[in-house]
Amino acid sequence: MTGFAVIRDDTPTAAIPKGAVVAMGNFDGVHRGHRAVIGACLDMARTKNAPALAVTFEPHPRKFFSPAVPQFRLTDETAKLRLLAGTGLDGAVILSFDARRAATTAHDFIQHELIGRLGVQGIAIGYDFHFGKGRGGSPSMLVAEAPSLGIEVDVQPHVDFGDHPVSSSAIRKCLEEGHIAAATEMLGGPWFVTGQVIHGDKRGRDLGYPTANIRLDPECSLKHGIYAVRVGRGGKYYDAVANFGRRPTFDNGAPLLEVFVFDFNEPLYGETLDIAFIAFIRDEEKFESIEALIRQMDDDSARARAALAADHGAFPKLGALR
Repeated sequence: MTGFAVIRDDTPTAAIPKGAVVAMGNFDGVHRGHRAVIGACLDMARTKNAPALAVTFEPHPRKFFSPAVPQFRLTDETAKLRLLAGTGLDGAVILSFDARRAATTAHDFIQHELIGRLGVQGIAIGYDFHFGKGRGGSPSMLVAEAPSLGIEVDVQPHVDFGDHPVSSSAIRKCLEEGHIAAATEMLGGPWFVTGQVIHGDKRGRDLGYPTANIRLDPECSLKHGIYAVRVGRGGKYYDAVANFGRRPTFDNGAPLLEVFVFDFNEPLYGETLDIAFIAFIRDEEKFESIEALIRQMDDDSARARAALAADHGAFPKLGALR
């Protein structure tokens, strides 16, 4: 295999590498717990001289079962794939999670998807991952059936942060509360978003802080406030300060990410940028005067520069998709 392969439901059978070792999970965020599973997959694949693939689901099963409930995803499909591509895996199998797949029993999933279609010879899985109709598939089930299936199974225990296991839900809570350092520690690198720069009201330019404006997913519940961020653009990285929120001093409008890139004056409209969140600076607030706002923005910028200097070069490790 050359490059990071993305295999989907409609990928021709002839194009699917057989005999792979797979890491199986939802992998929202590709956090340290997920990386333990991926590491076990890579180790097993090396001993078997086999390709190493992630097996994951889109959309997230939570979205299928509860479509009306907002789902703050740490990583959309593309971000997840780019993170997976940066781990050393050879590719990922994206399985569409729909009514048919939700009704597939764990036994049928193993027989038809993992063994029949992929021909796997090994599976790495986390201690708490379940799959199949009614969540009938479990790590213990895989371990029990492994000998008769002729496959090797590795179940990874939880990875702890403080007194609790690392989990996507714990990371979401940290981001919702502005605890960026804790989220970064659990993820194993900064949380990031990707978006296209759109035209705004040009107000930042008048304030001396022209911003690149990006509309995040409406279901993103990142805490509103000021952040030290690092911007990825075309293989280069730039330090910046950003506001995510409703701009209460002006219009209290829809949430928007506004990024002021330090020491940079090139046009960015229409470009797609990666924004990595390095530190939380302060809550968003309303100011009584433009002068007070500008003084605060000067202070925010100084604090952001200091935070970025203290974490020089921090950025998620992303791989290229073919």
